[in-house]
Amino acid sequence: MNDSQIRGAEIVIKSLVAENARYIFGYPGGAIMPVYDALYDYMDQIQHILTRHEQGAIHAAQGYARVSGQVGVCMATSGPGATNLITGIADALIDSTPLVCITGQVVSPLLGTDAFQETDVVGISMPGTKWNIQVRKVEDIAPAIAKGFHIARSGRPGPVLIDITKDAQIALGEFNYVPCLNIRSYRPYPKVEDHIIEKAAALISQAERPYVLFGQGVILGNAEKALHAFLDKTGIPAACTLLGTGALPESHPNFVGKLGMHGNYGPNLLTNQCDVLIAIGMRFDDRVTGDVKRYAKQAKVIHLELDPAEIDKNVKCELAVLGDCKVSLEKLTEKVEKGNHSEWIMKFRELEAEERRVVVGNDLSPTKVGLTMGEVIRHINEFKADDAILVTDVGQHQMVAWRYFEYKTTRTQVTSGGLGTMGFALPAALGAQLHDYNRQVVCVVGDGGIQMTIQELGTIMQTKAPVKVVLLNNNFLGMVRQWQQLFFDKRYSFTELDNPDFIKIAEAYNFKVQKVDERTDLRQAVAEMFVHEGPYFLEVVVEKEDNVFPMIATGSSVEEVRLS
Repeated sequence: MNDSQIRGAEIVIKSLVAENARYIFGYPGGAIMPVYDALYDYMDQIQHILTRHEQGAIHAAQGYARVSGQVGVCMATSGPGATNLITGIADALIDSTPLVCITGQVVSPLLGTDAFQETDVVGISMPGTKWNIQVRKVEDIAPAIAKGFHIARSGRPGPVLIDITKDAQIALGEFNYVPCLNIRSYRPYPKVEDHIIEKAAALISQAERPYVLFGQGVILGNAEKALHAFLDKTGIPAACTLLGTGALPESHPNFVGKLGMHGNYGPNLLTNQCDVLIAIGMRFDDRVTGDVKRYAKQAKVIHLELDPAEIDKNVKCELAVLGDCKVSLEKLTEKVEKGNHSEWIMKFRELEAEERRVVVGNDLSPTKVGLTMGEVIRHINEFKADDAILVTDVGQHQMVAWRYFEYKTTRTQVTSGGLGTMGFALPAALGAQLHDYNRQVVCVVGDGGIQMTIQELGTIMQTKAPVKVVLLNNNFLGMVRQWQQLFFDKRYSFTELDNPDFIKIAEAYNFKVQKVDERTDLRQAVAEMFVHEGPYFLEVVVEKEDNVFPMIATGSSVEEVRLS
């Protein structure tokens, strides 16, 4: 044995340390055991978080990545360990979350023999990853990890999977880590063309009713200040997508609300009245467009986008401004004329007042007997810090929390957008909290979603992460029930839940707990939750058959947004 040689398993850990990875979220097993053995000697340089399920590991890595802006790292063994990552991988791809997932694999001679816990995870994960690879030689481990980090974080971020056979982990090799800075034929940042900027600036300056729609691309591109400056100069109204929330403070005079199926009334309705539509770092998801055949047909669309695959995919554009949106926005701001669109913005404000009268008042200050989800969020706003992070699961509570949580800074919204993964919130909240123990992390979850990853209460207990879990319990799969009520004649087919005693479960995991079912107790309970220094579990029993409005039904036009 050459004294300069180390085992492949140690090369894995040293490579992660070289990439300044702070955490590995994972779960050990046979095919990844050599790496876990090597990790034992590096616990002072990188921290491992033992989740209770591999799906919990990848969602925790997602939460960490979304809040920190860094690459999240998760690790699992072969077979079922690797396949348990697939949901999170698909979620990360559609929501552009940078991850490096490392899986163990059976020894090379057994590949293709249906060996114990052998699964073709490279084949399975290929459609859901930005890049994946199987490593069978020790000398290929470090280059694969370096390339994986570069691909995961560059351009439009996404998940990478590196599958390493057990014999490669055990074999001896030299460690010489060289960070990957470029890859032949991989061009993650298209050049911003000045002549396109000139054309876009001219269109925007001539517009009478221009309208900005911004998405998560603004956050991923660190373009928040550039967006702010662009809006300040042009005076154009702006609305955000679900994942773009927080890129612009909601107090900004040009911010007019949120887009999508359960977004705000004006931003949806007036999409079909603008003359120039400026889409920045968003992909025209169907939850935003509704019936795409009736979406903004009157408007000239300018699409600022990093990923060429998104151009004309769903909505045809007049001008495609390819490139880093921070660069594009800065160049556009230089070229556009100073504008004032106060009369146009006033139309949004008038519709906002109507929505407030018909919907918001009933949600936040209800007269009904039962508690509403909205009034819970109202009290959270009363006691939370300005930089508090909201992590939500998927369902009615997600949409209500998104609508009413007061976002004041960027990277404070963490949710599963494109895939809509129930069970996302609890582990993702843990990952978000581990980035900064001093930040408030509020995990708002429904009684359906929490039971998909409820075991991760154990990970929160073990890490002592001070996550504040707010369970909004209506004993229903609420979003599905709403659709059954509105579109299936109230035929509630398998959506009502017989739930366990969540308080006893949370107590068993050493959470400070409280349950509220009376309005008179709610405000004090929320106040006590934020005062408590450790993890807290607050269950609020809410109306069983409350609905979330506004709403655009599937297949409807954005003009058909309904308030009731």
